[in-house]
Amino acid sequence: MNEDPNSTNGSGGRTWLERLGRMFGADPQSREDLLELLHEAAERGLIEAETLKMIDGALEVDELQVRDAMIPRSQMVVIHKGDTLDEILPLIIESGHSRFPVVGEDKDEIQGILLAKDLLQLVTRDAELKLELHDLVRAPVIIPESKRLNVLLREFRLSKNHMAIVVDEYGGVAGLITIEDVLEEIVGDIDDEHDAETTQDILPISDDHFLVQALTMIEDFNEAFGSEFSDEEFDTIGGLVVSEFGRVPEVGESVDLGGWQFEVTAADERRLHAMEVRLVDHAAD
Repeated sequence: MNEDPNSTNGSGGRTWLERLGRMFGADPQSREDLLELLHEAAERGLIEAETLKMIDGALEVDELQVRDAMIPRSQMVVIHKGDTLDEILPLIIESGHSRFPVVGEDKDEIQGILLAKDLLQLVTRDAELKLELHDLVRAPVIIPESKRLNVLLREFRLSKNHMAIVVDEYGGVAGLITIEDVLEEIVGDIDDEHDAETTQDILPISDDHFLVQALTMIEDFNEAFGSEFSDEEFDTIGGLVVSEFGRVPEVGESVDLGGWQFEVTAADERRLHAMEVRLVDHAAD
């Protein structure tokens, strides 16, 4: 005789199918109840583990704000309004991004958003048309860092914008966020062709010799090397080094800080990109 799927189990409780049916009828009394049922469904093979992970992420997004997922100001890759095409193209190629904030004198002076694909017009249009960079810059979307992620995702979908500039309570730029950043909170990291080739922040060359990207967070640098650099004023190790020079250093210049020597290996007029880092005691070896 086949078991009635609607019968109760030996302990007198509801069957799994009944519980699952009632779950979608708003039976769970809390988020924790819902998650418990979903995890039980995954354990019984009723939903895939990856599906459960996405549901967990979607529920989490309901409780997150933009500040929890944004790219901080210190890591924003920006284009300055006076940059030439020759200056812009290497930056776009190196970063692998498709959208860039365009700024004035500093990152608080947001001029707009440039889509990398729009630059093709500068290359292919007739020179007589004299198309300028400012002609391609699109109006920026400005949002507070307190905006909820689920609301932002809905706005991204409706407006077809994929990037927003995030401001703090004082109106200063706190960072930026893209639709990919929001989706990654739901489905996990989304790797593209550029991500697969991205250089790691700290690359060992020898036991006491390392290649370090300027955007490496000071907290991560301290953890890797046991150093004690403060991150109260600067977020990145590159920001700390630039501050020590008092300007953007040139390739080949070096400075000693906290027992380490930082030698610039990649930089341009506006930005420090990478450094070779050695213990000072071994720098002359």
